[in-house]
Amino acid sequence: MYRLRAFYPFFRRVFKFYPSSGELLIEQMNNCTNEEQIFDLIERNKAILSEKQVGYAFTRLWEFQKQNTNFLKNVEFVKHHPQFLTLHNLTANKIELMNDDTLVNVLYIMQQLNVEAHDPLIAALVTESWRRLERFDLNVLSKFSTCLADQHLRFSPLMGKIAEILNSELEAIQDLRSLSVLMVSTSSLISQHFRERLVNKTELLFDTVDCSQVSVSRRIVQFLRNAKYNHYSLLDRCNKVFLSNMSKLDLDSISKILSLYKSLQFRSFEFIRMAKRKLTGMMSSCDDPASFVKLFVTLGPMAGPEEKEQLTSTMVLMSEELTSQQALAVLGAMEEMESRNSRLVKKIASVVLKHLDDYKPLELLKITQAIIFLHIQSKDVFVKLRETLLRYLKTSVIPTEISILVNAVSLLPPPHLDEARVSQIEAVLPQCDLNALNSFAISILRWIPYHTYLSSIAGKQLKLLQKLDHYGRQRLQESNSLNQLLEELKTLKGDWFVESLLEETIATLQQLTDEINFTNVAEIASFISKTSYLSTLLLDRIASVSLQHIEKIHPFSISTILLPFSILNYDPPQREEFLGTCIQRLNPYLSTLDPLMLVFLSYSLAILEYFPEDLLKAVFNITFLSKLDSQLEFLPSSLNMRVQLRLMELNRAVCLECPEFQIPWFHDRFCQQLYNKKEIGSMNGAQQQMHVMLAEVLGGVNYVKASALTPYYHTIDFECILDKRKRPLPYGNSSAVLGKVPQVHWKSNTQIPGSKLPPGAERIALIFWDSRAFCRNIPHLKGNSAMRKRHMEIMGYHVIQIPHFEWNSMALSTKDAQMDYLKERIFGESKS
Repeated sequence: MYRLRAFYPFFRRVFKFYPSSGELLIEQMNNCTNEEQIFDLIERNKAILSEKQVGYAFTRLWEFQKQNTNFLKNVEFVKHHPQFLTLHNLTANKIELMNDDTLVNVLYIMQQLNVEAHDPLIAALVTESWRRLERFDLNVLSKFSTCLADQHLRFSPLMGKIAEILNSELEAIQDLRSLSVLMVSTSSLISQHFRERLVNKTELLFDTVDCSQVSVSRRIVQFLRNAKYNHYSLLDRCNKVFLSNMSKLDLDSISKILSLYKSLQFRSFEFIRMAKRKLTGMMSSCDDPASFVKLFVTLGPMAGPEEKEQLTSTMVLMSEELTSQQALAVLGAMEEMESRNSRLVKKIASVVLKHLDDYKPLELLKITQAIIFLHIQSKDVFVKLRETLLRYLKTSVIPTEISILVNAVSLLPPPHLDEARVSQIEAVLPQCDLNALNSFAISILRWIPYHTYLSSIAGKQLKLLQKLDHYGRQRLQESNSLNQLLEELKTLKGDWFVESLLEETIATLQQLTDEINFTNVAEIASFISKTSYLSTLLLDRIASVSLQHIEKIHPFSISTILLPFSILNYDPPQREEFLGTCIQRLNPYLSTLDPLMLVFLSYSLAILEYFPEDLLKAVFNITFLSKLDSQLEFLPSSLNMRVQLRLMELNRAVCLECPEFQIPWFHDRFCQQLYNKKEIGSMNGAQQQMHVMLAEVLGGVNYVKASALTPYYHTIDFECILDKRKRPLPYGNSSAVLGKVPQVHWKSNTQIPGSKLPPGAERIALIFWDSRAFCRNIPHLKGNSAMRKRHMEIMGYHVIQIPHFEWNSMALSTKDAQMDYLKERIFGESKS
């Protein structure tokens, strides 16, 4: 052995060893510093290049592209280089010799270099990959699935085969990176059961991944967005990865994450706060249109006034350089920012108008909605936009696309469609789902008011509505899957659905109650909350499923589940157990829950007269309120006001109903500002009529007070005082005018005023309940109104309720009948 070693240096000197020509060429490629050097090597060695060297040449070319700042320009240079064609032809001759990894890698890189999908080489690479599909390892399979997705082949049989392989191999998979890629690629094809298996596997593998791999977490969130699945546990874990790696996130990553969160309606104020700070620091460095548009779209909606002004001013200067897609993105961001800067609006409208023929139907609808919202008054824009929409409409055959185009046309003047287009709508109705039918109905209802003077047109539109009703009912009657139905119901809105299909929808849901489980209980609760329809069968089932499977329901869903019970003022048979179990599920998470969710949840429970002390202590403390206050600035103005209102109403409820908690009232100033913003000083016709009658019944205008404010700022439609003998007592103000609300002189006062009355006297609160105060299907008072009545009674008022269905009934169709009704309600049978 040792003798052989002694001879080794001798052999090295006599027989000199060099690297093989293949290894030498790869080493030379490694030493290249740009694409030209790679292409030079290809030109000099094209006759001897092996399949391995061809694959490595592609790899090196792609590495150079990733390092280049001007990506698009450089890609064009590479694609049109003479030696790229040589490389292209060499690849075509060596496809069958390539190993699996090289084969798919070449396909991936060619697509990244924007080689057209119909290129023969791309087709040959896909075909060969399909032939080898069963033997691909997980990493190669995931990359190939990305290639198919980039070619818009998400619904292809080939992608279906990949989903089948994933399904069969799922239990053995241990690589979350490759799994996350496959999840995103196949998300359009998976069933609900498969989706659950993928999510469970992801949760098991999540802790095995390096927390610095942001791309894996981003793909998981993208999968949840694609699958329309708000899995809060996974979202929360991914969000923690993003927060811990904020320093590594660039503009593109932050933009994508925020877009995904928006689609999923997932709100992380900590991420928004950190992202805003980082994006604000980028404002001075984004000097090209592509990056600045992305910054404008991402930062604009959450920026403060100064940042918005700076963003807008810079965008005005760059606006003429924008592409069609960039202009569309800016237009959408301006709508979200509620920015109506006239210069920017005019410039963006000009760019959009120039590229109008390049947009797809859904993009045209977004443009139409934005120009209406931004008050763009340009006849040229309206005319060309309408012409473009009608041109698309004439050739379209896809029901959802036709509904989108008709919706956009209905927003523009003149509000009219010719008979051919009406016939086109009728032809696709049998193929429409509930969303498309609802979209058509909303559009037609916009047109009808304009055509009442043309009976022939109005008649055709009414017939079309009747057909919509027919196909909507047919769709519901044929529904046999609760999850599929809920998916269609998720975004429905508008008068047509409520008036025509709500009863039928509730009946269908009641037939499918056995399919309500822990995975969809929050979704059906959300739908019922929007309808104001009291179905005790559905609500009891929601409560029962929640009780049985509370540990499987994420804490973030508890607020959604409780909401319909609060809105509809309904207590399930096991009320205390149901509410107590929900709160127990929440208690460990009180410190981590979204502050907005905590406020809305506490308010819902207050309506139900349920006041958990731990929950209220979590809300009414300086730390929480400071955190909530800092987050309000990131919210749209409407949501901001809604949160403040709910906090005020919760504060009022706790002060009145739980004084033992000694939580102070701190909303005097807010309520005064709110009241001053309202249109006070006049009443509508019905209120004026009732005011006159009450003055007559009670003995004069000084015996009744209109729009009276109670302590804690409840508003009473009309207030009067009766002594112990049921005789009206006058107010001190002799300057009251019928039909006018008296001026308010503000002072902070939460003392219940009963002690100021003569012995035996009582304050009467007359409340007129319109249809909004009741459930849609039965005369059952909704939660908000019931709490208002309860609070007035706590403050010592005798509440007289005047429901709209009594006041507007045939029995009270004359003034005398209404006068007698008021006398009986106020004085009782002793006075007529």
